[in-house]
Amino acid sequence: MEVGKQLLSTRGALTTFSIANDVAKYFAVIPALAVVVFPSLAALNIMDLGSPKSAILSAVIFNALIIVALIPVALRGAAFKAQSEEAALRRNLAIYGLGGIIAPFIGIKLIDMIVCTLGLA
Repeated sequence: MEVGKQLLSTRGALTTFSIANDVAKYFAVIPALAVVVFPSLAALNIMDLGSPKSAILSAVIFNALIIVALIPVALRGAAFKAQSEEAALRRNLAIYGLGGIIAPFIGIKLIDMIVCTLGLA
């Protein structure tokens, strides 16, 4: 029972992070791409990414790095505490959901700055 609960906890944590991460990436990259077609949407490009090419390249690089970074969590497992389902959900949303939303904005912007500086896109 204990191992099953640990596996379920880890799966929930990684799923929460993954969904939040994907949503944040869309909000980071799509405005940079939309500006090319609809210049009036420039105000939505809050991250001020260098170009559509650098935005896509930065998101792909970030995605590759975050997958590698999550391998230890998947192997070791997320911290498990005996608590109610509601408390576990709140904890997962606070740690992995919030982390999944914040990490892409910071990571993609930093990678975009490096990509633009090196002239890769």
